Amino acid sequence: MALARMLSLSGHEVTVWSALPKVLEELRKTRRQKNLPNMEIPEEIEFNESIEEMCEDKDILLFAVPSVFVRSTAHQASSYVVDGQIIVDVAKGIEPDTLMTMSEVISSEIPQAKVVALSGPTHAEEVAKDLPTTIVAAYEDITVAEQVQSIFTNPVMRVYTNTDVKGVELCGALKNIIALASGISVGLGYGDNTKAALITRGLAEIERLGVKIGCLPETFRGLAGMGDLIVTATSKHSRNNRCGYFIGQGYDPQEAIKTVGMVVEGINAIPAAMTLAEKYDVEMPIMTTVDAVINHGADPREAVKELMGRDSKTELSKPILDLNYESAVMKNATLRTKGDQSMKRVITYGTFDLLHYGHINLLRRAKALGDYLIVAISSDEFNWNEKHKKCYFTYEQRKALVEAVRYVDLVIPEESWNQKRSDMHEYHIDTFVMGNDWKGKFDFLKEEGVEVVYLPRTPEISSSQIKHDLYDAASVEQSQTSHEDINTDPR
Repeated sequence: MALARMLSLSGHEVTVWSALPKVLEELRKTRRQKNLPNMEIPEEIEFNESIEEMCEDKDILLFAVPSVFVRSTAHQASSYVVDGQIIVDVAKGIEPDTLMTMSEVISSEIPQAKVVALSGPTHAEEVAKDLPTTIVAAYEDITVAEQVQSIFTNPVMRVYTNTDVKGVELCGALKNIIALASGISVGLGYGDNTKAALITRGLAEIERLGVKIGCLPETFRGLAGMGDLIVTATSKHSRNNRCGYFIGQGYDPQEAIKTVGMVVEGINAIPAAMTLAEKYDVEMPIMTTVDAVINHGADPREAVKELMGRDSKTELSKPILDLNYESAVMKNATLRTKGDQSMKRVITYGTFDLLHYGHINLLRRAKALGDYLIVAISSDEFNWNEKHKKCYFTYEQRKALVEAVRYVDLVIPEESWNQKRSDMHEYHIDTFVMGNDWKGKFDFLKEEGVEVVYLPRTPEISSSQIKHDLYDAASVEQSQTSHEDINTDPR
């Protein structure tokens, strides 16, 4: 209702639907929402009990229902939604059985729609008061995200865009679990130091899982990640934070939920979080501790002792030798100049499995386009989860091979399809290079001020051809061996 009011005041025609007719009747009659008693609902907003009529001739369909009802609501609406309809989802959660995010749930029920995730630090209580707020619209096609950005942007709402839908939604779901932990710590009487530690290390857990799945690291440091986590783990408006506080005070989890009086999405998200941690083999100690307290009867104070008593770790995400190497390379690169002009940086991407002279030719020609060549190599997780490709060599082995090529100055991991835009800025790239079998696919990077070059492949060689030839050779050898065995059989 806070969003409905905001959109109405921005000049849009807004209609509200609910599965509960009594709720609609109360809203229509009082022009008040019970959890936002000081917010007046504009007379221009209409209410409609028919979901069929709600889906007719609308620019945007906004899903703002609890995560546990997203699938049933989408199923109910599916037959009335037209091809290409933009659906904006503000529900935050992960379906326990399927591990789908809310936009994925909606897409599975309404495949003809374009489902945009809208997420960020946006408590309804402050949106209802017209306090300055920021949020992120995420969709794979940036132009669709920009349409939503245009509609939702107004003097009190600033909207950013992102293409990492999975990352944005993962942040929205998992930050609620960390907010529960933050609330529990306050309920136990712990202070700001504890809360800051939970927020910081909680974000590290979310990012660790997200990157393993294939999300962009910068998503977790943005509004949907850090921003939403901070507000949810600290605000008096946060139902997850309040629920955690009551649990820290000694309430049974179900009593705490009842006291809060609203849906506590963090508790709903715990089973999926635990399943994802196991599936992707990611250590998530804070979330595991919250799970132990809420679902397995662990004593909160004892759980904290166990959490604090874990083996000592480092904050560094990479081995120190790798970090020192990359730092030294980048430092030397900034000191190098060519004439009066700054060094020109080139980047290329690939798997680089079974390194061959075709790869060397590509790297040589890429380096010739500038002074400093960065090579982004697909990580093992990215190859398996997104490219559906299994490599002969591991990422670290492929990285060592490419680093040994004299044309290459720096090797970095490619962990998702979407990171190319951010890499252009993070590494100050001047020229983006790929083989001409990708011609036209990356022209959108020109929008980032980068020259895009497609180089001809070495025609007589490719990794796929090598693998094919080796397989054929092995098959022939096996066939010949079998034939010889038959001919020499004494029978």
